[in-house]
Amino acid sequence: MKLPEPSEIVDDLEFLGDWESRYQYIIDLGKALPKLPEDARADELKVKGCQSDVWLLPSHQGDVMTFQVDSDAVIVRGLLALVMSAYNEKSPAEILQFDIDGFFKELDLERHISPTRGNGLRAIVGKIRELAATG
Repeated sequence: MKLPEPSEIVDDLEFLGDWESRYQYIIDLGKALPKLPEDARADELKVKGCQSDVWLLPSHQGDVMTFQVDSDAVIVRGLLALVMSAYNEKSPAEILQFDIDGFFKELDLERHISPTRGNGLRAIVGKIRELAATG
């Protein structure tokens, strides 16, 4: 399943209204992500700064960066799906130009996740932007 575009996610969440429904939508997005095979869950692929285990496996196909991501927590898989909607299958320039903070603000996300989840989300975004800047 292809993830919706960030603008579609914003519209969907606005339509849902209450945060219980929004959380379920985010979790459902995470369920759509393919799981990483166990042998790809290497320590060197773990994102530092996340409370839950999060793995990020980047690759390049021409000028396009793709990411395989996974987590041991369902809500974090959902948060990863939000990040992937913005960054997966994009060029490094597109990744660096995308206003991820504005996207999260539109979602009103950081007011509704714990500070440790917010720190983990920033760690994931930081790692992807670092890869885009060097890649």
